[in-house]
Amino acid sequence: MREALYGLVLALQFLTRIPLPIACPWHVSLRSGTCRWALRAFPLVGLVIGSALAALATLGQGLPTPLLALALLSLWVALSGGLHLDGVMDVADALGSNAPLDKRWAIMKDSQVGSFAILALVFLLAWKGMLLWALLEAGVSPWLWVALPALARFGALVLLRLAPLARREGLAWTWRQHLARRDLALALLPLVVVFGFLPGGVWLLGALCAFLFVYGLVMVRAFTGINGDIVGAAIEGGELWLLLSAWSWWWFVMA
Repeated sequence: MREALYGLVLALQFLTRIPLPIACPWHVSLRSGTCRWALRAFPLVGLVIGSALAALATLGQGLPTPLLALALLSLWVALSGGLHLDGVMDVADALGSNAPLDKRWAIMKDSQVGSFAILALVFLLAWKGMLLWALLEAGVSPWLWVALPALARFGALVLLRLAPLARREGLAWTWRQHLARRDLALALLPLVVVFGFLPGGVWLLGALCAFLFVYGLVMVRAFTGINGDIVGAAIEGGELWLLLSAWSWWWFVMA
């Protein structure tokens, strides 16, 4: 139990900007270890973020819908500290360069921000904001806000486990060594409870699988494999795709 709690704290410290001044040991073992529990806790971190979004959406019902949508988007970005947005920008610059493979990798590692990164950031946030607005006006279940960040982070684990890695180094390689199918099953368990309250939960899970398949193929074709930036970008892309899928469900099925 202690290792599981340490793993949750490590995942929160890595994936969010929630202040947790706790020093946790980092160790691994064949079937547990704090590293493995941190990976298993990725969807739980999403549930924490989603619960904060659901609370804001509920408490802010008296606000004009555009302002509430902007507040939700701002909180969403603030809780993650823009960590995954950085991955989106790096991948966008590399893909937009249309350069040879080695040059694309160099661009992705470069700390400078290019025009393709800015465009990707602007359009990603704009689409997220508009979809939040549309879903709020549709009167969706608060459980949707709880589920979306958790599903996207579970999707990142699936991609990390199944997609080929571009290089045997870096953060993605380190995580991959401690991620087995059993860990994916344990990570999925908290989401099963959420699905019991969320209309269209199976639809969203299917949409996430489709996104991961297409996204993984594109990234492997462009970079021969994935790395940490690509996994981070998958979280942001997965959230956007899930928002669009949720809107399509509520618009065409629930209406």
